[in-house]
Amino acid sequence: MEFNILTLCYLIGSVTFILGLKMLSNPATARKGNLIAAAGMIIAILGTIFLYEQDGQKLGNYGWIFGGIAIGTVIGFLSAKKVKMTAMPEMVSMFNGMGGACAGLISIVEFNHLVKTYPFGELPVTTVLIILLGLIIGSVSFAGSMIAWGKLNGKVKDFSFPGQHIFNIVLLFVILGLATYLIGWSPANPIIIFYAIFVLSLLYGVFFVFPIGGADMPVVISLLNSFTGVAAACGGFLYDNKVMLTGGILVGAAGTLLTMLMCKAMNRSLTNVLIGSFGGGNKAAAGDAKAQGSYKEISLSDTAVVMSYANKVFIVPGYGLAVAQAQHACHDLEKLLESKGVTVKYAIHPVAGRMPGHMNVLLAEADVSYEKLLEMEQANEEFPSTDVVLILGANDVVNPAAKTDPSSPIYGMPILDVELAKNVIVNKRSMKPGYAGIENDLFFQKKTSMLFGDAKKVLQDLIGEIKNL
Repeated sequence: MEFNILTLCYLIGSVTFILGLKMLSNPATARKGNLIAAAGMIIAILGTIFLYEQDGQKLGNYGWIFGGIAIGTVIGFLSAKKVKMTAMPEMVSMFNGMGGACAGLISIVEFNHLVKTYPFGELPVTTVLIILLGLIIGSVSFAGSMIAWGKLNGKVKDFSFPGQHIFNIVLLFVILGLATYLIGWSPANPIIIFYAIFVLSLLYGVFFVFPIGGADMPVVISLLNSFTGVAAACGGFLYDNKVMLTGGILVGAAGTLLTMLMCKAMNRSLTNVLIGSFGGGNKAAAGDAKAQGSYKEISLSDTAVVMSYANKVFIVPGYGLAVAQAQHACHDLEKLLESKGVTVKYAIHPVAGRMPGHMNVLLAEADVSYEKLLEMEQANEEFPSTDVVLILGANDVVNPAAKTDPSSPIYGMPILDVELAKNVIVNKRSMKPGYAGIENDLFFQKKTSMLFGDAKKVLQDLIGEIKNL
C-alpha cells in the first residue's frame, strides 16, 4: 500500500510540474503555475521521506533531513524577500548553481558507494555512465553559475586570452576521454580518475563562462539552467525516481528551448555558445568610438506636452528602469496618459535586462496589464504608427548599429525598431555606453531627444508636469 501511495505522490508531482510549466508560458497564469508546481514538489518530497523503502527499511535520520530542509527554507525565504529586482538575475544564477552542486554531490556520494560495493570487480557500466553525466554536467553548471553570479553583481570581470576557445575544447575532450577510460577500462584507482574529472569539470565551467560580455548574459543563464535540469534528470535515472526524472527533463528541455530563443534574439549560434564564444572579446573600446555628431536634449515640460497630445505611446523598459526601481512610477505615468485618451503599450525585447523575462517580471510587480506587453515582432509592426517612444534605460536592444554597422559587435542582433516612430525620447543617467560597451547611433538621430536623470525621479516629475497641463 505504501509503495502505491508513493507512486501516486510521484505521479501527482510529475503532473503538477507539467501543468506549472504550461502555466508559466502565460504571464497571467505564471504565479499560479509556480505555486502548483511547488505544491507538487512538496508532496513528492514528503512522500519520499515517509514512504520510501529499500530492503524493508525506511530512510530514517529525520532530524538531519528536516534540519536541512528548515535551514534551506529559511535562507531561501529571506533571500527571496530581501532581493531587489535589479539583483534578481544574480539570485537566479545562485539558485541554479546550487541545483548543479546538488547533482554533482549526488554523483560523488553514489560513486564512492559504488566503489565500496564492487571493490574487486568491474563497475557496472550503465550506473557509472549516469553518475559521470551527473557529475560533469552538474559541476559545469555549478562553477559556471557562480562565475555568472559574480559577473552580474560586478565582483568578477570579463576574462579571456588568445586561444581560449581551443583551450575550452581541449579541456572538454580531456574530460570526456577520462570518463570513457573510467567506464570502459575499469582502472585500478577509479577514485583518482573520478575526482580528476570532477576538478576538470569545475575548471571547464569557470572558463566556459569567463569570456561572457556584452548582452549575452541571458543566453548563458538559460543554458546553465538547462544543464542543471539534465544533471537532475541523471539523478532521477540513478535512483529510478520518476518525479526527479520528470522534473529534470522538463527543466532541461525548457532551458534548451529558451537558450535557442535567446540565441535567435541575440543572433548567436548555439554552437558558439556551447564552446564559450560569447561577445565579451568584441567590446568596442572607449577610444574606438566613431564620431557621432551631437545629440539634443528635451525638457520635462516639452516631454509632457509631446506625450499628452500623442495618440499612441510606446514605453521601452530596460535595465536602467530596474536599477531605479521605477516600475511603479512607470505604471502611474501609463494610467495618467490613458486618462487623457492616449493609448499606451510596452515593447519588450527578449533579452532586455539581465535574464530572460526580466522586464516582464519587473512590470508584473507594478501590476501592468499583461495585454499591454508586446513582444519585439508585434511592437515593430506598430512603431511606424506610434507618435512617441519613451525609452527607459534600454540601450543595446534599440541600437540601429545592429542593422547598419557590420563592424559592430551586436551586428545582426534583432532589435526594437524604435527609430520608425515619429518621436523618440531616451531617458538615461548619462551618455555612457550600454552593457555591450558601444555607442548607440539612435541617440544622435534627428528624431531622438535625450532626457537625462534617474528614471524614477524623471517619471515622477513628468507625471507632475502632465497633471499641470
